Amino acid sequence: MATSSSEIHVAVDLTVLTLRDGALNVLLIQREDEPHRGAWALPGGFVQFGEDLDGAAYRVLADEASLGSGAVHLEQVRTFGAPGRDPRGHVVSVAFMALGADLPDPRRGEDVADVRWWALEELAEVQLAFDHATVLECAVERARSKLEYTTLAATFLPEEFTVSQLRGVYESVWGSTLDAGNFHRKATRTEGFLEELDRHAAPTGGRPARLYRAAGGTALMPPLLRAGD
Repeated sequence: MATSSSEIHVAVDLTVLTLRDGALNVLLIQREDEPHRGAWALPGGFVQFGEDLDGAAYRVLADEASLGSGAVHLEQVRTFGAPGRDPRGHVVSVAFMALGADLPDPRRGEDVADVRWWALEELAEVQLAFDHATVLECAVERARSKLEYTTLAATFLPEEFTVSQLRGVYESVWGSTLDAGNFHRKATRTEGFLEELDRHAAPTGGRPARLYRAAGGTALMPPLLRAGD
């Protein structure tokens, strides 16, 4: 879509996050068109006439990430509107993060050269298009902070999981190692976080671990802090 220098256009950019092989991964597309042809970028697009922001975000998820609306937790992160962020004109972008459990390999959409998952540590030497490095940084920090005071960590897991798997989410997203016993005590005693089930995970050599599922709460009181407090 071409833009006019005298107009302001609205777009959505999505930071899609999942855990793959125990590492936090983000979905990136390789741009097929100018500007930044051949560069890697977050999935995104202009908001169409008559379309609300969530609708635009879900359309981009379907077109560029092959994900349906039920596959992820979607929420707005912030808005980016610096006049020079897009060489095509003044584009204001509403940034979303989309979190999901074991998200599949994407299918390449018609308007992108390539699409794939990247572990965050792989991106140290990758220059993302536009201001997407800043957008990504903000979304990842939002995810990290929300794990402290909400039950969002369960979004990265299947419906039934062990406390060890839950701890693995925190360790992967935060990039730190947590004390297993202390985490188990805090997670299982936090009201509204976990519902204990009357079955166990398949044995892996030791005593089978108890299974849990999300209890339906949204806030963690007290919070699970990154500092381990």
